[in-house]
Amino acid sequence: MTSQKFCTCRPGATVWLTGLPSAGKTTIARELAGRLRAEGSRVEVLDGDEMRSSLSAGLGFSRAERETHVQRIGLVAEVLARNGVIALVPVIAPYADSRAAVRQRHASSATAYVEVHVATPVDVCRTRDVKGLYARQAAGEISGLTGVDDPYQIPENPDLRIETHRQTAAQSATALHTALKERGLA
Repeated sequence: MTSQKFCTCRPGATVWLTGLPSAGKTTIARELAGRLRAEGSRVEVLDGDEMRSSLSAGLGFSRAERETHVQRIGLVAEVLARNGVIALVPVIAPYADSRAAVRQRHASSATAYVEVHVATPVDVCRTRDVKGLYARQAAGEISGLTGVDDPYQIPENPDLRIETHRQTAAQSATALHTALKERGLA
C-alpha cells in the first residue's frame, strides 16, 4: 500500500492593487506582505516598476505596451497563486479590459483573484508625488502620465475599494488583510 502526500499549504491568490501613481499601492502591498509572512504565508510582491525594469524591459508606455506589461505580470501572478503563493500586485493597470483579461486568466485556472482599487484622488497623488512624476509632467518633461494626460479607467466593481486619503497605510493594509481573511485567503 502506498501512502499519498497531500499539500497542506494555504491557497494562493493574486491581489491586484490598481490606482493612480502615488496612490499608495506599493506601500499597502509591502505592509500587508509583512503581516502575511508573519502568519506563515508564502508571499511575493510584484511591483509594477520593478517588473517593468526586468520582465518588461524595453517596453514603453503606449497603450499596447502597457497592456503587454499588465498581461506579463498577470501571467506570473497567476502561476505563483496557482502554486500556493499570495501574489500582491501593486500595478497601475489603467485599462479595464487589461484588468478583465487578467481576471479571466485566473478564472480559467480556478485561481483566486482579488481586485483592489486604491482610490486616491489625483490631487492627493500629486501632493505625495513619490517619484516626482507629477512635477515632471507639470514641467513638460514627460507626457502620458496616467490619470493626468493619459486615461485611467476606474474599476466599476472592484472586490475592495480603499481610500488612502482617509486612512493610514497601516489601516489600509488592515482593511485588505481583513477582506482576504473573510475570503479564506489569509
